[in-house]
Amino acid sequence: MRPRPLVVFDRLDLLEWQFCHRISRLSLYSPWRFTLQAASRLGDWPAWALLIMAQPWLQPDGAWRVMQYSVVALFAMAVYRLVKTRLCRERPFITYGEDIQCCEPARDRYSFPSGHTMHAVMFSVLVAAHTPWLLPVIVPLTLLIAISRVGLGLHYVSDVLAGAALGYAFALISLYWVG
Repeated sequence: MRPRPLVVFDRLDLLEWQFCHRISRLSLYSPWRFTLQAASRLGDWPAWALLIMAQPWLQPDGAWRVMQYSVVALFAMAVYRLVKTRLCRERPFITYGEDIQCCEPARDRYSFPSGHTMHAVMFSVLVAAHTPWLLPVIVPLTLLIAISRVGLGLHYVSDVLAGAALGYAFALISLYWVG
């Protein structure tokens, strides 16, 4: 039996579906869809795994940063999974069927919060603190990942905003504890 989503999600879904519909229709244009799909796939894990593994070559205390980034990523993933499986907000393409085009396979049924955006923002904040010279690459990638989640029909805007807020919070906690 599927858990009943919070009533607030029902209301948000109604407020956001038209915007999500418009954004997902942009994915009908192949170059834009390809760009969003590439950003989404990079946000799955490859970009962040590469960033973590590259730390020893990017900064003097890079070996320590590998540990910090890995631990905060695993902690964020655990909290994210807990939240996602408790709140059970259906993805837009599930709720609205034909009205929202899904252009990328979903990993699971639920959309709140956006894990891709959470990790992208979290690593952007960590990069800003430790290797700010990488920001011209990381910030556009983060923005594309966030946009891709709505553009591919996988998330509502509020999912992406919640994921960004969680990522920001996890990064700040990590920086507070470790520096």
